[in-house]
Order: sequence, then C-alpha cells, then structure tokens
Amino acid sequence: MTTARELADELLTLVLDADPVMATLLGIPGWDDRLPDPSADAERALRDRAEDIAKRARVGDDDPVTRAVVVQQAWGVVHRLDAKLVEHTHAEGLNAPVAVLLGALPMVRPADDRARRAYLARLSSLPGYLDALARRQRDSDRRPLRHLAEAAVERLDRYLAEADDPLATPLRGTPLAADCARVLSDEVRPAVARYRDFVRAEVVGRGRGADEPGLCWLPDGDVLYRDLVRVYTTTDHTPEALHRIGLDLIESLDREYEEIGGRVFGPTDAAGVRARLLADPALRWAAADDMLVLAKDSIARAEEAAGDWFGTVPAARCAVEAVPDAEAPNAPLAYYLDPAMDGSRPGTYFVNTHRAELRDRFSAEATAFHEGVPGHHFQIALAQELHGLPLLRRFAAIEAYLEGWALYTERLADEMGLYRDDVSRLGMLSADSLRAARLVVDTGLHALRWTRQQAVDYLRANAVMPDVDIFSEVDRYIENPAQALAYMVGRLEIQRLRGESERRLGDRFDIKAFHDLVLCGGPLPMAVLADVVDEWCDSVLGARGGVVEH
Repeated sequence: MTTARELADELLTLVLDADPVMATLLGIPGWDDRLPDPSADAERALRDRAEDIAKRARVGDDDPVTRAVVVQQAWGVVHRLDAKLVEHTHAEGLNAPVAVLLGALPMVRPADDRARRAYLARLSSLPGYLDALARRQRDSDRRPLRHLAEAAVERLDRYLAEADDPLATPLRGTPLAADCARVLSDEVRPAVARYRDFVRAEVVGRGRGADEPGLCWLPDGDVLYRDLVRVYTTTDHTPEALHRIGLDLIESLDREYEEIGGRVFGPTDAAGVRARLLADPALRWAAADDMLVLAKDSIARAEEAAGDWFGTVPAARCAVEAVPDAEAPNAPLAYYLDPAMDGSRPGTYFVNTHRAELRDRFSAEATAFHEGVPGHHFQIALAQELHGLPLLRRFAAIEAYLEGWALYTERLADEMGLYRDDVSRLGMLSADSLRAARLVVDTGLHALRWTRQQAVDYLRANAVMPDVDIFSEVDRYIENPAQALAYMVGRLEIQRLRGESERRLGDRFDIKAFHDLVLCGGPLPMAVLADVVDEWCDSVLGARGGVVEH
C-alpha cells in the first residue's frame, strides 16, 4: 500500500508537471526549463493520473489528514481539467494561459548559471507552446467571450510594443543577456505576434456576446460549474444555496454601513453611505506612489501588533511592489505572490496603481491586511516553514482555506485595532460587500444565466467600486468560474469554527493557540479543518479536566 506521504509527493509531481512555472516561482527545482503542455492528449494523461491517485488515497489509515488533502487536491485537478478552461479563457491575468505566462515569467529570479540556462531553454520552448495552444483553441467548440478575446489581442499588442521586453528581466545584466535578446527577437516575439494574429482572425469573430457569459452557455456547463463549486469551496453547497447566502449577507451588511457611515457622514441609509464613498473625490488617490506608501505602513503596523494575536509568525517579511505596467490594465486591484523557497524572491504584495486617480483610498488598509499581514503573507510564508509536512501540504491550492483565511483577517484586523479610523472600517465593509456579492454574481453568471450587464449592475448597486474595477471583477468571474466563491465561504467557516471553539472552551479559549492551529497544519479542506479544530477542543478540555462535548 502506498503511504500518505508518498501519495502526496506523487500528486505534487503531477501538479508541477501541469504547471512547471509555478514550481520555479515556488523555488522547487526540476521544472525550470519547462512550460505546460496545453494539448488535449497531455491533459487527458494528467487527468488519468490524478484520478488514479485520488482513488488510491482513499485506501489506507495512515495520516488521514494528508490523505484527505490528497483526495481533495487530486479531484480538483480532474474537475479543472474537465472544465477545459484553457480552450476559452484569454484575458484574465490569474487564469488565462498566455496572460498568466506573460505575468509570471518576468517574476522568475534565476539564482545561478544552471537556472539562467534553464530559463533560456524555457523561453525557447515558448513558440511551441503558443502554437500548441492555438491548435487546441482552433479545434475547440467552446467559444470564448468576444470582448475578452479582444482584450487578449490588446494585451499582446502591448507586449509587442514594449521596447524593454519584460521577458528579458530574469537574465538582464547576466552573461546570457545577449542570448536572451536573440531568442526573444528571433523566436518568441514572432510567435507571440503569430498567436495574436490567430486570436484576432479566428477567435474574436466566433466569440460569444456579453449576453452569454457563463459556463451554463457551454456544453455540460451546468455540471462543470457544480464540480468547480465543490473544488473551490470544499463544501457541498449548491450554486443556488450560495446565491441565497450572498443575498442575505448583503442585506445584513446594510446595518453596519448605517452605523459606521452615520458616524462619518451623518445619518443616512446604507445606499447613501456607499454612494458617498464612491462620489467623494477626497476619497480617491492623488498619486500612485501614495498607494504604495499606505500599503507599506499598514503592513508594518500589522507586523508590530501580531505578537498579541499569534504565537507563531513567519520569519520572512512581506515586500510591497506595484503591479508591472504591462499587466496592470487587466490585473486585479491587488494580489500576493508567494515567496520562493530558495530565497530568490520574497513574498510580495502587489498593488495595482493603474489609473490611481480612479481608485479609492478607504479600502486600502483592508486590502493590505488581506494580501499581506496577517493575511496571505502570514499564512503562505508560515506554510513554507512547516518542514515536517509533505510539500503538497504546504502548497496545496485549497482556495476556501487560503482566501477564507485572508478575508477572515480583514475583520480580525479590526479586533487588533489596526484600522486608523471609521473611513477605513467602511473600507472593511466594502470588502465584505464585494465578497458577499461574489456569491451572488458568480452563481448568477454561471448557473442562473445572468448577462454580463446584470452582473455589472448588481455590483454597482451593492459593492463600493468604480466601474474600472467592476468591469475587471466581472470579467475575472467569467474566465475563472467559482474561484470567487471561496473567499466568503471559507471566511464564514473559519468564523464558525472560532465561535464554536470559544463556546466550548470558555475562558480556556486562547486566540493565539487557535490561530496557530489554523495556520500551522498547512492548507486544509473546510471539513478537515473542522475535524482538526474539534479534536483540539477535545484535547484542551480533556487536558484540564473538562467535560468533552460531542
């Protein structure tokens, strides 16, 4: 019988075979010269391997937590491949294959000559990748959204127009810089232009209109979406149930808007508070640099306060940078990039300063706590330091856990006294509104046959965002179905587990111990995390002579 650790290592190899650039960004050697294989045959082989691992992981009783993670992650690979998103996603910077590569490859930091030569080999394989991707998309019956295919053409045009090729960044100033420039000019840029021409000539014209944006308009889309909902939430919630949860949360948030907003603006209703936040020019940024200054200050204050709320904090600090100019127009408002295990790149909170004058200041602190400290950076950097766990347990892409934790910390930051004023607390509420609205909009698009305009209109009415961000958000949900559900589903579950622990343990409850418990086991599916927390409560009560509740 294969042990749980062996299965975890086998699955990690599969995951990195499917996404070798991620291996490089994580600092895991062995994949540095490779790109994914986007062909249908390659994905079928990956799917078969993942399904086999999932079935074998169910047999055995050693390390049940690791086995549960392996099963969940393996089926996640299966369901994501079944969705065939590679065939019809083009623009979204966190999921569309070419957009992801153009954003990720400049982040590589080769540490030695071997790694530099591997990066050069990877660049040389990029034309073959693009040609294979075009063949896959040409043969597909899964039509993309027309305006997103057009956005992909614009993104590729921007890349081709850049005088300083961002793909040269990892080798700039090294002995291989000239070789890199030759590969880019003679091989890569012509291949990118060829792929751009393919999208423009063969993809845009057959794209779906904005009235048919969701998976439900594609073959087997309803089934595929339900599978992705299970993958990203690690729960059995149906799309319809999540839609209702989102509607109820939006309604409940109105009371907080009225309470906090009344202190800031005077008596008004929730809609009036949201309108005031959007309309007041004093709440916009004056300069892009100001966004970075506040982000760095927020994270520094969170690091200083963390010792009162966490028993264990990561050794690595969180860096803050602006989203690169070429990526910014199609990038989200903010995101976090994991640190590389080899130390070549720190964990980094990227702030999108594109069109800063249209972006709000009031949500900046909540975003910094979510992406940086004590959110993604604390969780991910700590996980990398858990050397006793299999690598898969440290890097598992369990979105409900990862994003649920980060969203939980936005409210935790208020308990920690990190928000400077009520305006920033309104930013916290606006972030809650967005994540609650995602439950409504994502399910609306992919299960309830909403149009893109319906999604835009719902966010305009219930989230506090300028149109530039609303359009980006909706397009993200279209090309990355179900992922946006993970945030609020995970946050609600972590809050529920904390509340249940406080109820059971009473004055024995230790917030530092609870946070260490959640963070120091690596990412876990929600049901597995619930079992871990329940066992912890049992042990605390048993160790101190309490009566264990069941």
